[in-house]
Amino acid sequence: MKGSVMANSQQAKAVLLRELHENGVLVLPNAWDAGSAALIAQGGAKAVATTSGGVSWSAGKPDQQALSRDEMAALVRRIVDAVEVPVTADIEGGYGPAPEDVAATVTAVIEAGVAGVNLEDSKPNGELFSAEEQAARIRAARQAAERAGLPELMINLRTDVFLFQIGAPEGRQADVLARAAVYAEAGADGLFVPGLLDLAVVAELVKGQPLPVNVMAGPGAPTVAEFEAVGVRRVSVGTAIAQAAYAVAHRAAVEMVGKGTYDEMADALDFGAVNSSFSR
Repeated sequence: MKGSVMANSQQAKAVLLRELHENGVLVLPNAWDAGSAALIAQGGAKAVATTSGGVSWSAGKPDQQALSRDEMAALVRRIVDAVEVPVTADIEGGYGPAPEDVAATVTAVIEAGVAGVNLEDSKPNGELFSAEEQAARIRAARQAAERAGLPELMINLRTDVFLFQIGAPEGRQADVLARAAVYAEAGADGLFVPGLLDLAVVAELVKGQPLPVNVMAGPGAPTVAEFEAVGVRRVSVGTAIAQAAYAVAHRAAVEMVGKGTYDEMADALDFGAVNSSFSR
């Protein structure tokens, strides 16, 4: 891959992804397959983030690494191929606890064409890796990117302290700040803190550590503008859009089977508009 036209384009996308975190806020409506990615990019997104849950659901499997590493990477490749913008892949916990597992996963998604990754500091049982253990995993990810010829790869480190309510509430902010310092030194490029929507606490996290902050929003959360006002650099929504899309499919099926009517389909996108989104 090194030196190829593909690699050069991938490097440019990785650099662009980093630059998109420098000023303002990067809005990332998460995609779950090639079709959703194409529509999201057509909707104006400057980059596309995958959602591990949505990608797994698209293959008929549950979230939390039910897909194999190779299956996940193959689905991510389809998403990358569907859009011109940078793609950042949700690699969950790296498909294994060891640094070597993380390295193998990063290598696989780089080969699929990504510009960035999300890496979690939680284990499948809901416990967190220690900051030092996670730092070793981050270093392995960075080294894998360098070996693959993509040192520009953006590593967005997800900490699940707030999402899983780890520790006493009054200590969570300090825990995240301490972890962020360790993660930044190990080579992380961003800090993702799902489960935190309190703007005052978000503002303190922005000020208290060096990494651009990513929050996970959704219905009832502060607006993108409100997050931007306290210094957030990235807003994503996880599985929320996939859930909304599946809800429409479910409601339409229930209505059609149960009532024989089609009202749930009334607001569908025009066939031609959808079909033309996949002209690449």
